[in-house]
Amino acid sequence: MRRTVKQISFCVFGFLTVVAVIVSLSLLASAQEDSAALYKSKCAACHGVDGTKMAEHDLSSAKVQKKSAADLTAVIADGRPPKMPEFGDKLKPEEIKGLVDYIRTFKK
Repeated sequence: MRRTVKQISFCVFGFLTVVAVIVSLSLLASAQEDSAALYKSKCAACHGVDGTKMAEHDLSSAKVQKKSAADLTAVIADGRPPKMPEFGDKLKPEEIKGLVDYIRTFKK
């Protein structure tokens, strides 16, 4: 009897683990899609769809990719006068974090 309860508990635990992984992957994919859409609506006009439109601000370059998440967050939030606007008052912190994560996907 005890062995059966352990086996059932193990099966339930395994099932719940698989469900949690599937839900997590689904949420991650959704967040990446949201960040991609946000990038396309707020950033792509100047930086290009793949981040390479502006040579001096190529988002796929080692210069940009080596910046810390905090540095990229500050650039997005505070802007870069005279051309890049501030987005800190227009985007939620989690949206800015999503943009930083999305920019990381441009790494060469």
